[in-house]
Amino acid sequence: MEAVELTVAITGASGAVFGRELLRALEADDRVAKVHFVASENSLRVVVEELGLSGRNDLLEKLLGAAPKKTIQHADANIGASIASGSHRSSGMIILPCSMGTLAAIAHGLANSLVARAADVTLKERRPLLLCVRETPFNRIHLRNMTLAAEAGAVIFPVIPTFYNQPTDSDEMARQFVYRVLAHIGLPQTGAFVWKVDE
Repeated sequence: MEAVELTVAITGASGAVFGRELLRALEADDRVAKVHFVASENSLRVVVEELGLSGRNDLLEKLLGAAPKKTIQHADANIGASIASGSHRSSGMIILPCSMGTLAAIAHGLANSLVARAADVTLKERRPLLLCVRETPFNRIHLRNMTLAAEAGAVIFPVIPTFYNQPTDSDEMARQFVYRVLAHIGLPQTGAFVWKVDE
């Protein structure tokens, strides 16, 4: 299998624990050569508050729980980053969680931040783009934007955790959801719960 290079973004919706577990899973996966990480400006406060972090400095190291070995962080304002170009090698992009504002920017091709531009590039190059949207309830604008993004080639992958696996805590719930996301892009994880029907 060819080494995987992915872009991961965390945006300003609730659910920072899901983004954290995604980054940790990718950092530990030997099939993944490099991860480009972007945290939107609006996500920074949510991440710090929800995960109880002591400020925004060294965010990536705090999320991973150790110094990154293959994950590189880019500023959301840096639209000149490598992932903003279609010539950059990439296996796809995951936005988890994906806010409705980010969804709207992607659905309408605004490319007004590195997250939105990288997503736009992912779509135009026909690479996998998973938008793990997080909002409730959805209004008609949200639903229309999801339809537009899906029609452009994105996969709408709502943050809906499972309960049939009887998760012991929110971390495990997030981890199992992340495993489903990764399986969808061809990176099945050994710790993933698999439903087995009695025979």
